Amino acid sequence: MTRLLHRAIHSRMPVAVGGRGIELFDAEGKAYIDASGGAAVSCLGHAHPAVLSALHEQLDRLAYAHTGFFTSEAAEALAELLIADAPAGLSHAYLVSGGSEAVEAALKMARQYFVEKGEPQRRHIIARRQSYHGNTLGALAAGGNEWRRAQFKPLLVETHHIDPCYAYRLQESGESDEAYAARAAQQLEDKILELGADEVIAFVAETVVGATAGAVPPVADYLKRIRAICDRYGVLLILDEVMCGMGRTGTLHACEQDGVAPDLMTIAKGLGGGYQPVGAVLLSEKIFEAFASGSGFFQHGHTYMGHPMAAAAGLAVQQVIRRENLLANVVAMGAELESQLVERLGNHHHVGDIRGRGLFRGVELVADRAGKQPFDPKFKLNGLIKKEAMARGLMVYPMGGTIDGRQGDHVLIAPPFIVERADITRIVERLGDAIDAAVGTLPHA
Repeated sequence: MTRLLHRAIHSRMPVAVGGRGIELFDAEGKAYIDASGGAAVSCLGHAHPAVLSALHEQLDRLAYAHTGFFTSEAAEALAELLIADAPAGLSHAYLVSGGSEAVEAALKMARQYFVEKGEPQRRHIIARRQSYHGNTLGALAAGGNEWRRAQFKPLLVETHHIDPCYAYRLQESGESDEAYAARAAQQLEDKILELGADEVIAFVAETVVGATAGAVPPVADYLKRIRAICDRYGVLLILDEVMCGMGRTGTLHACEQDGVAPDLMTIAKGLGGGYQPVGAVLLSEKIFEAFASGSGFFQHGHTYMGHPMAAAAGLAVQQVIRRENLLANVVAMGAELESQLVERLGNHHHVGDIRGRGLFRGVELVADRAGKQPFDPKFKLNGLIKKEAMARGLMVYPMGGTIDGRQGDHVLIAPPFIVERADITRIVERLGDAIDAAVGTLPHA
């Protein structure tokens, strides 16, 4: 009998007792390859000695000091490092405890920016359907996953959503990538004009869509078009890189590959690699200056923001990534992962799409490959795949509702940056077997 409220009340979870490298171990001694980094978190794997050493050192010096009274060396050093490598125009970091907090803070920053500028009429947030931006009420309101939003709708502020850039489902037959990118981006301009060009605060988007759609990257010059539309109407661009950022796609920031810099960027998961709860908002110079020359503060805060232990973990993880040149491994092993996924699943009767960037890959499952017909949601195929994968000592991140919050199944794969070719082979073999076993239990599959 557990006194802990688990995510799924009737599930019986194995007890994690240790981890090393890309594996976690349960109380029965079974090993699991962490091929999803938990939720794309454990970028360095588990028990990295340099990070553990940094945490011990920080704990011996200072565990906690409230940011209403003090700053800390760890927090200052992490902010310096983050801004040194940030996209052009980003000048300051605001440290929080995770991704939802980061998005919540970014939304407030965007609103306060326009209040400071004397444009208090700006009140609308635009985001995309099938996006995920966190589970706090503001972040959930910005997100576009209807299943997550449904029961909490009466509590959510009004937001507005356009279609995602989701080529597998929404690009028309014969339509070029460039034409599709233009058509998808045009929805943002249409929505801004519908709401009133001087009443929109920001457009929020995941650079590469993560949990709710399964590693869906933008097509062609989609993000450049989005950036241009935002600039045209004075709308802020908030890029959510909580899951896809901090090296996961092969560059430190996913938007580097699209040649775009946002006004606000949220980061978390890979920032601290799971060694401590940590996230951040990176904000542009113009937003900082509006605060500095206006009220002189940002009207927001949390008890554990800028936590010295969390900052020390983030700093150590980021230093390891740079020192060990792990982004090069993300690129090389990302290509290997794609190649092996295509070899094992590319002609699979029930795999419709394999997509993503770097070590951030998604596999979308379909009942009918030719017609892209999803499996009936009642089968809960994603849950069956997770169960079969765990039985084989593999952690992946399957989810349902890929298409509209209800229909569709996908698997997200996001192994640690330290993964090697032999590890990739084991991951793909076990995943392929898990998919086959799960699909094999369904009627008429």
